[in-house]
Amino acid sequence: MSGFDFSYLLEILLGVIPSLLCITLHELSHGFVAYKLGDTTAKDAGRLTLNPLKHLDPMGLLMMVVFHVGWAKPVPVNMYRFKEPKKGMAVTALAGPACNVVITLVFLALFGALNLPLQQSAAGSYVLQMIGLTARISLGLAIFNLLPVPPLDGSKILFSLLPDEGYRKLMRYERYGSLVLFALVSLGVLGKPLTALINAAWTALLPVAHAAFDLTVKLFYR
Repeated sequence: MSGFDFSYLLEILLGVIPSLLCITLHELSHGFVAYKLGDTTAKDAGRLTLNPLKHLDPMGLLMMVVFHVGWAKPVPVNMYRFKEPKKGMAVTALAGPACNVVITLVFLALFGALNLPLQQSAAGSYVLQMIGLTARISLGLAIFNLLPVPPLDGSKILFSLLPDEGYRKLMRYERYGSLVLFALVSLGVLGKPLTALINAAWTALLPVAHAAFDLTVKLFYR
């Protein structure tokens, strides 16, 4: 045990906990919006829950921990229970990435506001690192899921703009999109452009952390 590298275990935990939080709230948002629009499928399946195990896809979680982008077990949705099926499906799909953007903004604000007090101890530094990582992972999850590749949310939003017949045909082949997506990720095709998008969005949102930091200093350290 004296030779075991506990820092490695800590690094894994620092990635797993934020990933579980981001995945859970992402999928819960899909189910909740669908429920509000008239579809009880997710509720009936027990997916309107904060229990991360209900939403977990092991491979998707591994991808999030390692690459900070990934996926969860999709929430079941019956679009034909919506008054306007295509529109309802698009709004439901958009709910997940929108939730992740909100999480990013909240945790960036927390990162800025708690930066000074948490840096005073080793334990606090780890908590601060986890807060920042949560913001980063959530942003990556939002952008990744907005890609127009089935079965990601972006495809459902884009497909809603198609005529009804074309929409139905594409939705039939949605299940095969997972294979395409896995291939794109495995071959590294998505790596550089996706990283560039996430970095650009991260840079654009960093002023939220700076503003929270400046406000905290002004209120409590002057």
